[in-house]
Amino acid sequence: MRTFIAIDLDEAIKKSLAAWIDELRPRAKEVRWVSPAGMHLTLKFLGEISPDFSPEVCRAVDRAVSRHPSFGLALKGTGVFPPGKKAPRVLWAGVEPNPALDSLQLEIEESLAEIGLEKEKREFHPHLTVGRVKSPRGIEELLSELEKSRHRSFGRMEVIKVTFFESLLKPSGAEYKSLAEFRLT
Repeated sequence: MRTFIAIDLDEAIKKSLAAWIDELRPRAKEVRWVSPAGMHLTLKFLGEISPDFSPEVCRAVDRAVSRHPSFGLALKGTGVFPPGKKAPRVLWAGVEPNPALDSLQLEIEESLAEIGLEKEKREFHPHLTVGRVKSPRGIEELLSELEKSRHRSFGRMEVIKVTFFESLLKPSGAEYKSLAEFRLT
């Protein structure tokens, strides 16, 4: 099963992001937009794991999460990956710098490495994917709108839990199923 560890977003933030996407949608025909139900902040992508390995993953994540208190999270800013390119592949909403988030993500990464899951080679850049570009044709207007939204705020939330998700790939797009939740202290 294809899995990842993430922070599920508050409904108010999902609504704010969905309203912004509705503003952008007419400017980009070649983008597959993320639905509000699929909006989350990925902390660690695990990829394919055996269902039999899930309990071990749960224990490792629980160990890491239980050492962290809840914290505030602010979503602000927009951008693209790769940055500075005329043909972006991913459109994202940003997360304000947050030492508590960085610490939580690092501890989850290290706890999962202890059970044999490979550490991510790239530095953690917290963001929420809101769209995937299928073709760069006619994307200039969208990039201009993204630049105007560079400092836009999408809201704040209190992070009180982390979720272990399964990603189910379907023709209509990915669907996410919660396998377990872990409360911060």
